[in-house]
Amino acid sequence: MEELSLHILDLVQNSIRAAATRVEILIEENVAEDRFLIEVKDNGQGMAEEFVREALNPFTTTRTTRRVGLGLSLLDMAARQCDGGVEIDSEPGKGTRVRAVFRYSHWDRAPLGDIKTTLVTIVAANPDLELEYVHRVDGRCFRLDTEEIRAILGGDIPLNDVAVLGWLDDYLARGLAELYGGEEQ
Repeated sequence: MEELSLHILDLVQNSIRAAATRVEILIEENVAEDRFLIEVKDNGQGMAEEFVREALNPFTTTRTTRRVGLGLSLLDMAARQCDGGVEIDSEPGKGTRVRAVFRYSHWDRAPLGDIKTTLVTIVAANPDLELEYVHRVDGRCFRLDTEEIRAILGGDIPLNDVAVLGWLDDYLARGLAELYGGEEQ
């Protein structure tokens, strides 16, 4: 995948297929430590220990429509190419955490890409999903939590309402621009 945000989308889709009702996304960009971290954690059904051991294998999948599962193996390959790797922690009934670490300055590290559109797409397609997004860049932090947005809106307006999605798009654009010191990403 050409952008890391597409890996994030794939991980969230895996969470949703695993019956997650809450997904937490963490991105940490630390130039001083030369580290770029992506973590996706969910409260889905989790995986058995044997499956976790094989999850990075491209021929391991829970899907019945095809016999390959490239998402995690491609993420692991991308991270290993950048002096990093992927860790998976999961337990049946308790959810899953996928953590990918990259060397920040590595010239092969894909750009984050259009994380704003990725997040809006996740919310639009899954309005009942509780999504927390935390993004840190060199000590600055941006946070979005759909549970808080839902509390402000009350129960009458769904998160995939056109007006809400427009607001969300604008909120993310402003928040991410501030996170990067006013530079659009």
